[in-house]
Amino acid sequence: MIKDEVRAELDKLGVTSASPGLSAVALKLAAALDALDSSDAPTSQAVVADKLTALMVRLRALAPVQEEGDGVDDIGRKREERRAKLLKQQSG
Repeated sequence: MIKDEVRAELDKLGVTSASPGLSAVALKLAAALDALDSSDAPTSQAVVADKLTALMVRLRALAPVQEEGDGVDDIGRKREERRAKLLKQQSG
């Protein structure tokens, strides 16, 4: 449930090794949110969700920058592929 989603996001961010304590707290809060019964007071759920959200914001800020291609990178890569293809045609 929520704990699984939080764990997946932490793994994607790669922040667990950089900040293991905060990551563990985030998982504990997510588990607590999962454990709350739907009949519990909405304020209980809101408080835990608010704390979890604030902690996830901090963890996202601590996450190392990951290299992901964007549109400009894709254009550059395609250009290099075209150049290589033309050079191959010209030489062969």
